[in-house]
Amino acid sequence: MSTSTQSPGSPPEASEQPKTNIVKVVFASLIGTAVEWYDFFLYGSAAALVFGSLFFPESEPATATMLAFGTYALGFVARPLGGIVFGHFGDRVGRKKMLVTSLLLMGVATFAIGLLPTYATIGIAAPILLLTCRLVQGFAVGGEWGGAVLMAAEHGDDARRGFWSSWPQAGVALGNLFATGILWVLAAVQSDDAFNAWGWRIPFLLSAVLVIIGLWVRLSIEESPVFKEAQAEIQSTDKKHVPILQVIKLYPREVFVAMGMRMAENISYYLFTVISITFLTTYVGTTGDKSIILKALLIGAVVHFTAIPLLGALSDRVGRRPLYVIGAVGVAAWSWVFFDLITSKDESKIILAVVVGLVLHAFMYAPQAAFFSELFGTSVRYTGASVGYQLASIFAGALAPIIAIKLLGAATEGDTNVDSVAIYMTIASVITLIAVYFAKETRASSLRHDRVLPDAH
Repeated sequence: MSTSTQSPGSPPEASEQPKTNIVKVVFASLIGTAVEWYDFFLYGSAAALVFGSLFFPESEPATATMLAFGTYALGFVARPLGGIVFGHFGDRVGRKKMLVTSLLLMGVATFAIGLLPTYATIGIAAPILLLTCRLVQGFAVGGEWGGAVLMAAEHGDDARRGFWSSWPQAGVALGNLFATGILWVLAAVQSDDAFNAWGWRIPFLLSAVLVIIGLWVRLSIEESPVFKEAQAEIQSTDKKHVPILQVIKLYPREVFVAMGMRMAENISYYLFTVISITFLTTYVGTTGDKSIILKALLIGAVVHFTAIPLLGALSDRVGRRPLYVIGAVGVAAWSWVFFDLITSKDESKIILAVVVGLVLHAFMYAPQAAFFSELFGTSVRYTGASVGYQLASIFAGALAPIIAIKLLGAATEGDTNVDSVAIYMTIASVITLIAVYFAKETRASSLRHDRVLPDAH
């Protein structure tokens, strides 16, 4: 396949799509991503709040929570497989079809969780069914991210790609906002007994409404022109196009760079959200008032949602790498004071801890979609970006809650090893900084490029 490259400093190509079209595409990516991640984060919040006691009732509270996070982590294990499968077909038949399929899969799995009987009803079959649904969720979300960001990145123009492609990233914050908001309302109007008995099911069942809205929006958008050009050339020159093999042969460095860049970003996000719920309710001793941390997460999600597109736009001006460095250094430093603010039990300090943490996270997450899209050629971009992104999730987000709980130790108030968690976060940030060092600045570069195998005809 032919190559076409543009240096970061050269004038950006004019967008071939009218503004109304890119806005429509970005909105579709935002809404669909919000729905998918609403479902995914809802599971993490429920794992921190109720899944331990409902599906692993015979274990001690901290152990039960760890087992619940074990099923949570296995969802991440399925994500690279989803990235490979959806990436393969996304690079061969198109981004749009895969986005619709991933959304349907996620919706079915999440709705099913809301209907699951608990351990008290069917015994060991309950956590097995929970795990099955979680694996389907992970497989679906593994294919979601790459398709959503590529639709926005490939429809937009080179000069504003950081801004346009940051909106699907903001959809992640919006999904968390939806999930946390519903849980916060339920915690405010229900007793703990009512929430544990049936109230936790409501957010999972409500996902059906969001999925219908997401499908309606996504079915109305067109395939990206950049992909159409690459697809036509692939069909005429490379009938045996296997994206994952080309990624392995042509882009191994980019995959490892993407994985390294995700470590601080992914771990910090779950530290400031999911782990903070467990820490406050299980370790600090405010189990009877879940609304405090949920309120902090709700405010944090609003700020996070606002910050991401602003920082995405800033990355178009100053570059992707500087923002990433600020974020990686910032989350490492903040992790050393984060738990002290949570331990204070002061609502304003808890809100400050979460909000500042998520803003620092946004410095990495906002430019990430454009950065990863620009690393890979068009014919393998869905696969390459998804594999790099999702493989890192196994070592980062999947293990973060489990490692953090293990490092914190027994659930004894005032006797937790918070410094060890801060060290863990700092090590992750060092790995990310090394990856950023080896990454090339890609701001304003063209997406119309590919590498070819030596024997390609």
